[in-house]
Amino acid sequence: MVSSCPRLTVGSCSFQGRVCPLAFKSASRPGRSHAVAPACVAAAVELKTGKPLREEVITGSPDNNITDYIYDKMGMDLHRQPDHPIGIIKQAIYDYFEARNPGLFTKFDDRFPIVSTRANFDEVLVPADHISRSPNDTYYVDANTVLRCHTSAHQAETLRAGHSAFLVTGDVYRRDSIDATHYPVFHQMEGVRVFSEADWLASGLDPTKLAERDLKDALEGLARHLFGDVECRWIDAYFPFTEPSFELEIFFKGKWLEVLGCGVMEQRILDDNFKPGHKAWAFGLGLERLAMVLFDVPDIRVFWSNDDRFLKQFSAGDLKSRFKPYSKFPACYKDMAFWVSPEFSENNLCELVRSIGGDLVEEVTCIDTFTNKKTGRTSNCYRIVYRSMERSLTDEEINALQEQVRSQVAQVLKVELR
Repeated sequence: MVSSCPRLTVGSCSFQGRVCPLAFKSASRPGRSHAVAPACVAAAVELKTGKPLREEVITGSPDNNITDYIYDKMGMDLHRQPDHPIGIIKQAIYDYFEARNPGLFTKFDDRFPIVSTRANFDEVLVPADHISRSPNDTYYVDANTVLRCHTSAHQAETLRAGHSAFLVTGDVYRRDSIDATHYPVFHQMEGVRVFSEADWLASGLDPTKLAERDLKDALEGLARHLFGDVECRWIDAYFPFTEPSFELEIFFKGKWLEVLGCGVMEQRILDDNFKPGHKAWAFGLGLERLAMVLFDVPDIRVFWSNDDRFLKQFSAGDLKSRFKPYSKFPACYKDMAFWVSPEFSENNLCELVRSIGGDLVEEVTCIDTFTNKKTGRTSNCYRIVYRSMERSLTDEEINALQEQVRSQVAQVLKVELR
């Protein structure tokens, strides 16, 4: 399922799916293409895993909009590090579903991050005109291939492989704003469970009601497993891939927090990729969103830090640790005003600033905008906040970065600096 960060997402969540306990078996060298041979499927299914080569990501295609900054994040696999907050959250969710339904869910956490637009959009029924398909929002390898925007990109292929209950975890990629809660790479988990006719006949419920009841029971239990005895509430929602659709909110630390998006899977997805005569639920959640709340992490960039002062605060299996700030280095503020052009968008600006300043960029915010009544031209003023999490920055290095930003904004985005 897709999450609800700016597009189809539910607060950095991803629409996740559930699949039956059939194991994928590797049949090639580690980190590359693996053959998959579930016991109930006659033909092997080829599913790639591992980190792509640079030339597979930055291709030179006219549609390619991926930078080295993004490529360098690939293969870091924070969700596969047991002592990292992202890995701790993932394992806690695994443990919960294993305790609730022993042996039912197959778990995948190394699916190849390059997917077709068909898998990323069409197979989860994202409309052809949806904003998420724009290169302003999505990283394109070429016209027909993208870096996955959500782990739901693997939902259809996993159903086709014969799995009826599964959890898919991975890094996902979105061109987005720059602030404490948004980052171009983050991690999602997709959960899916399929029910047969025998299941709903045994329950005495119609298939949709059975799927909805089991879904809500499972996710309320998950919320309490992670956050303690919290109050839960359900909000009706809309997603193209589920009907009915819901968002789960919990009352935590004195306020309502959106946790995930979910629903009963659209029948067309199930009929096309599994087999008719079944019903399924699916959910999607963002691991950073949960980890920031649970572990009191104030800035999403911290998850990518190699600083031992961060990493040594956490250990596998410990959900009670809370982040203790080890220092707060001063920020450096730089303002930049310009007349906008047709090539300009805020996501394009943020992507360009990130490619130059990397993780030294803490925030990019529009602080002023006006339109000249005579010319009809619009001027924006953006404030860029530079701050390192590990050291004090010098005026010289920030001035040099800002000069590069100004030059590239004018050249690439065709704006007129003021």
